[in-house]
Order: sequence, then structure tokens, then C-alpha cells
Amino acid sequence: MCKKFVVKDTPILITGATGFVGSYLLRYLVEQGYSNLRAVRRRRSTMALPGPAAEKVEWVAGDITDPVFVEEAMSGIKRVFHSAAAVSFDPRDREQMMKTNGDGTANIVNAALNEGIDKLLHISSIATLGGVRDGMTLSEKDTWQRSRFNTNYAISKYLAEQEAWRGMAEGLRVAIVNPSVILGSGKWEEGTARIFSQAYKGISFYPEGATGFVDVRDVACFSVKLMDSNIENQRFILNAGNKTFKWLLDTICHNLDVPPPACKAPPWANGIAWRIAWAHSRLTGKPPVLTRETAIQAGRTFYYDNQKSLQAFPFAYRPLEQTIAETCQQLLEARQEGGKAKVLPFEKV
Repeated sequence: MCKKFVVKDTPILITGATGFVGSYLLRYLVEQGYSNLRAVRRRRSTMALPGPAAEKVEWVAGDITDPVFVEEAMSGIKRVFHSAAAVSFDPRDREQMMKTNGDGTANIVNAALNEGIDKLLHISSIATLGGVRDGMTLSEKDTWQRSRFNTNYAISKYLAEQEAWRGMAEGLRVAIVNPSVILGSGKWEEGTARIFSQAYKGISFYPEGATGFVDVRDVACFSVKLMDSNIENQRFILNAGNKTFKWLLDTICHNLDVPPPACKAPPWANGIAWRIAWAHSRLTGKPPVLTRETAIQAGRTFYYDNQKSLQAFPFAYRPLEQTIAETCQQLLEARQEGGKAKVLPFEKV
């Protein structure tokens, strides 16, 4: 039986609080009445995603790869939501991802052990589950395996998750969530929000693969419920549904009232496309829309079992159709406002 221990003035630290997942987590905690929040941000980060909730949080500026900063940030803290991560499929970012995701998480775990915190909630990824064969259905029982499917991002998140498990072995209470592909509004040229922006501009081809998808608000809500429970030393796949990339793009285009991609991208076309995107990125200095890794991943099919998350405590996923419709509506509004970042609202309880 899962019991909840909700003390809303417990000192809580949130890493990555200005990022996509971290900002939704921060806003949800504020809206639910948690009152003793400290949040980590990089010095150059903006408050575009936390919005008004930022005023109700104590901010500390620094980098989680700096162990001294992490120790200071965690002073007096009892619970930690670790959502900070570097996400990229550009090979040029490999070293930085390994440092931020691997070394940064090691610093968080070490500081948590030194401070004697009550619990660490680590936001990981389905990328750590080790899919090695096209068409596999993966659950929490699956473990990492070396594979040509593993991206640099996956490797960095695997190293981060191993640090969390190492903390558990040294006496830290740990819980881990492994979200599938996270959808929702944010900065329209970053992360998965960029898929919506690109669909609006026009996409001719769709990849043949499939994967799991989940609303960013569900990741935040489940993570808070898990932190407030007595569940520890376990991980949970967070996945609202398994869908093809064609279904995703068709649904986005329908809600944006733009033509959907009509042609399936053959493997040779993916190879040409990511090379063109790489060359364009070199010329413009902007992150590539498509990389070799994302081209390969989009052509693969992996399914994810969400039953453990549904049985942990009362919880239900938002329909993906709703997530997509709401995100599309906000994109259309943002285009009237100069591309302003948007965030999906949480329902009033």
C-alpha cells in the first residue's frame, strides 16, 4: 500500500527549474501550495517558462557540474527533484552531455548523501531501458544493454541513472521516473516543442518508427505524487501511449490546419536529410533540425509498458490527443505574439 507523506513546508530543491520539465514541476509545486522551494538555474537562464511562479521560489544560480556550488545549494534541503539535464543529438555536444548528466548527477547524489536528505527523485528517460531489437516492448525490468540504437544522450542518461542507484546503495532514499517522449508547450525552437513548430512550417516526409509519448504535466504530477509517497528504490516508466511518428505528425497537422506529411521517408532519404541539416547548421550556427541519431531513432519502433505507473497510486494520464490539441492552440497564439514561449496550464483542483 502506498502511503503519502505530504508536508508542504518541507525544504525542497529543484534542479533544472528553468528548463522544460523542471519549470512545469516548479509551477505544479507552487500551485499545489508547497511553500519552501529552492530552485537551481544557470546564470544565463531566463524565466520564460517558470513565469509568475518564479517569484515564489528562492533561486540559486550556478552549475551542477560544480560540486562546491551543489553542496551550498543543498544546504538545509530535505527533498530533491533532480530534473537538470543536457539534451542533444548533435555529436558536437557529447562531451558536455556526459559532464552535465553524468558528473552533474554524481555531484547531486554526493551532496544529498552529505546533507542527509530524506529523498531524491531523479528524472531519467526511457533511453536508459536498453532497447536492442526493433519492435520490443520495454518495462522497468529491462536493463541497459550496449546497442547501435543507443545515442550519446542515452549513454549520458544511463550514467546519470547509475549515479542515482549508487546513492541508493550508499543509503539514500531514491525514486526514478523514466518518461517517454515528453510533449507540451515551451520554447518553440527547442526540444519536442520544435516538432510542432516544424509541422506548422511544413513537413513532407514522415518516419516509419513508433515510440511512447507523455504530457509534460503528467511527468510533473506523477513525480510529485511519487516524492510524497513512501515508495523508494524503484523506477517507473511514464508513458501515456505508444504511437507511430506518422500518427503524431498527422494529429499535429490536423490541429494546426496544415497539410500532413504524405510520404514515408525511406532509409536513404533520412541519410540525405540529416546531412543537409548538418550542413545548414554549420552555415547558420543554429542547432540542426535533424541529426544522424534522430534520423536513425525515428525509423525504429519501441513500445513502453506503463502498467506499473498506473498501479502505484491513483493516477491517470491525459489523452495524447488533448495534449497535442492544447499545444497546437498555444503555438498558434504564440505566432501572433512573435513566437513567445508558452506553458500548458494545470487543471484547478
